[in-house]
Amino acid sequence: MPLINKARYLLALHSSSENFGVAVIDLKDPNRKIKHAIFPGGRKLSNNIFTYIESLIPSKYWSQIARISVAKGPGGFTGTRLTVAIARTLAQQLDCSLDGISSFSLMAPRLAENLSNLQRKNAFWIIKKLERRGKIGGKYQITTNQDDFLPIELKEPFLLPLGIEVEPAVYVHEDLSKDIVKLIEISLLNHQKDIKSNWADVLPNYPISPVNS
Repeated sequence: MPLINKARYLLALHSSSENFGVAVIDLKDPNRKIKHAIFPGGRKLSNNIFTYIESLIPSKYWSQIARISVAKGPGGFTGTRLTVAIARTLAQQLDCSLDGISSFSLMAPRLAENLSNLQRKNAFWIIKKLERRGKIGGKYQITTNQDDFLPIELKEPFLLPLGIEVEPAVYVHEDLSKDIVKLIEISLLNHQKDIKSNWADVLPNYPISPVNS
């Protein structure tokens, strides 16, 4: 039986914070209820990641995954790289679309609530302080188009030059429970619109990597 006839689940993975988030939607559920859970990340993630995923969707159902989405960073080097690599591999093997979404884009709508009404109408920056390494920042624009579920990413997060200040700006505030739900909602919208996305185009974003430090 062709895989497309069996596909019924959406899977989302997010490890761009200190923890690891998983979300699943059963497309045959008329309510499209989102199941999600947050697990410890860190150094043990590589040993436990498949156990975490299987707690929401057992591996015997993985062949029925219709679409995958993954937060591609910025985040920790090891966690981000690991989760993106697993998402890419699954999407390739299942021949399904893979949505790679910036973790800053996911949090931008809720962080924009901290801005004034005037600032929210214009472009703004999301900033994250790094220990002993300065700051990374990305630039975003909240769109008024009802069909756009995400803000426009004007500048992908990058390491800001020392001494450079950008305004208006809001600082990263992690809320993985909200962001993993947002991630799979984007995937559901793309699925409903039949938007195709290739796993090979999804690459992790870590402006600071141990290779270049």
